[in-house]
Amino acid sequence: MTLPPTPSEAQKWVTLVSNDSFEFTLLRDAACVSGTIRRMLDTRSAFAEAVQGRCYFDNINGIVLEKVCEYFQYHHKFRDEKDVPDMEIPPELCLELLMAADYLDA
Repeated sequence: MTLPPTPSEAQKWVTLVSNDSFEFTLLRDAACVSGTIRRMLDTRSAFAEAVQGRCYFDNINGIVLEKVCEYFQYHHKFRDEKDVPDMEIPPELCLELLMAADYLDA
């Protein structure tokens, strides 16, 4: 069994683009908390996202995608911790965040 190639420096980062053209660049490992993004970026696929390192979300606006990226980074930072502090989530974003989480399989 052979191991997949080590990602280059450029492949360590991914850019997520919202439907209102806001761009968020974060570590690929952090973004891959999402099952949907992980499948989009799978190098064995022929998806444009895997080649370009950019994922476009036509159904998620910039405000919500920013909070989603914040969660990805938060999860990545505290992934091995036991007592993790709560993340601040504005109540007015809760419904949209739930819909985004469902879509992103996060």
